This record gives sequence, C-alpha cells and structure tokens, in this order.
Amino acid sequence: MRFQTTLKYIDAVARTGSIRRAADTLSITSTALNRRILAFEEELGAELFERMSTGVRLSAAGELLVQSARGQIGEMERLKAQLADLKGERRGHVSIACSQAMLPYFFPEQIAAYRAQHPLVTFNVMQRDRAAAEEALVDHSADLALVFEPAQLSDFDVLLAVDQPVHAVMAASHPLARQEVVRLRECFGYPLIMPARNISVRGLIDAAARRSSARMKVMVESDNFEFMRNLTRSEEIIAFQIPVGLPSGDWEDGTVSRPIDRRDLAVGRIYLGHLKGRVMPVAVAGFARQIQQVLAERYE
Repeated sequence: MRFQTTLKYIDAVARTGSIRRAADTLSITSTALNRRILAFEEELGAELFERMSTGVRLSAAGELLVQSARGQIGEMERLKAQLADLKGERRGHVSIACSQAMLPYFFPEQIAAYRAQHPLVTFNVMQRDRAAAEEALVDHSADLALVFEPAQLSDFDVLLAVDQPVHAVMAASHPLARQEVVRLRECFGYPLIMPARNISVRGLIDAAARRSSARMKVMVESDNFEFMRNLTRSEEIIAFQIPVGLPSGDWEDGTVSRPIDRRDLAVGRIYLGHLKGRVMPVAVAGFARQIQQVLAERYE
C-alpha cells in the first residue's frame, strides 16, 4: 500500500499547490513529504512538480500521473469496500458536491440515516455551484453531485432528476402567509430579499420578472439561504427557496413557505449524478440508492 499512499500524497500536493500545506493536511512533516516525492520522481525518471517561490505546480508528467492516480485511488477505495462487504461490513467513504440548498436539512438527515445502518462509512460534503460540482466529479474529489439546475451535463451521468418549484418564504404573520399558493406579482408588492445572481433560483425569478410588468422591490441580496430565511422573521420581507432546502414538518421559528403559482414561475430541477464511466464504490452506490428513493418519494 506504500505506492497508493505516495499517490495520495502527490494528489494532496497537487490540490493545495504547496508541499507545506499538503503536509499539514496529511499530518506529516514537509521535509518527509518532500523526500517522498523526490524519491518517487527519481524512480519514475520524471519531475512531477515545478518548484516556484510561491509553491509548486504540476509539470506535464505530473498532470498525467495525477489523472491516473485519482482513478487508481478511487478503484482501490471501491475494492476495499467490496472486501469489507465480504466480511459482512459496509466500510467506505462518500464524497459529495452539492448546491447550498442541500446542506441545512437534507444531507444532515440523510447522512445520519445512512450512518445509523453503516457506522463505518465516512463522508465529505462540499458546497459547490453547478459548474464546480461537475468539475469535482471529473477530478475525483467528489463521488456524487446533487445540484439545482446544473449549467452543463457533459460529464454527468444522471441517476435521478426531480422537480423543485420555487417557494416564497416569509414570517407566519405576513399577509401572504394566509394563502396556500401565491402569485409572483403579489410577492413583488412587498420588499424582497433575493439570492445572489450566480444562484439558480435567482435566475428563474429574474426570467419571470422580465415577462412581468410588475417591478421587484429588492431590498437585500445574499448568497446564504439560511440568512435570508432568518431575515424574514425580523421584518415584513419575502425570501425564496426550493423545497429541498427547507425544513420538513411544522416549523417552530415563526416562518412559513408558500409555493409560487407555476403559471408565474418555471419549475427547476435537482439532479443527482456521478461521473460518466466511473464505477461507484459500494458505499457510494448504497448512499446513492438511498438518496434516489427519498427524492423520488418526496418529489416525484
């Protein structure tokens, strides 16, 4: 396994662009890490990194090695999980890249449920926008991606896609909270706190606003949905979110959500997927099946 360990070390240096920072994450000394890389370069007969005053960057040979190494590391993790299954255990690691909406409620709930059955499985959950989530799949830093309205799907093998209508979020005392469904022009009659322009929900609302004669009263913008929902508790202002990003059941914080009439606002979709052509490790495949079942039951 020494060869695999060396590959992981090289991958860590490539990701951080620094031997010192990589050594800190690997809990070894930078001197020991540098010696390990130099010895490997000598054995390989090629320099993997260009040393600079500000750090290191991959050489052409290094790019080839790291691309191959990430595939080998993933395959080894899959093999370990399969061998553990032969012993009646479910080990492994699941790395997820996801939109911000999945973080407050959905993934904490789902990871806790999966680990209750498979406590030896570890997780890494990273907030990534649509394009960055696909990049994480390509460079093998993520096994799965769950994103809202992805920018492109060229390297994305879709396991499931489900609709997500946009909801208006407001205080329970807000005048619109008495309605089961709200019209977008009604929301535009109140002060709004809007997602930042790089967030997909904002794109859907802006597109609808361009088709409407009503003008938006945007008072606050933010890239944090929890901040936006909490602000609705303090003043008569409306925020927006998709259902997967909202708590289930009765809310006890004084806020509510109401779906926006689908005649006014296009429905978005969340996509669960992995890298095309990559065989999912056992633990990853098991967690993906759980996510597929839950999303299908809730939203299909």
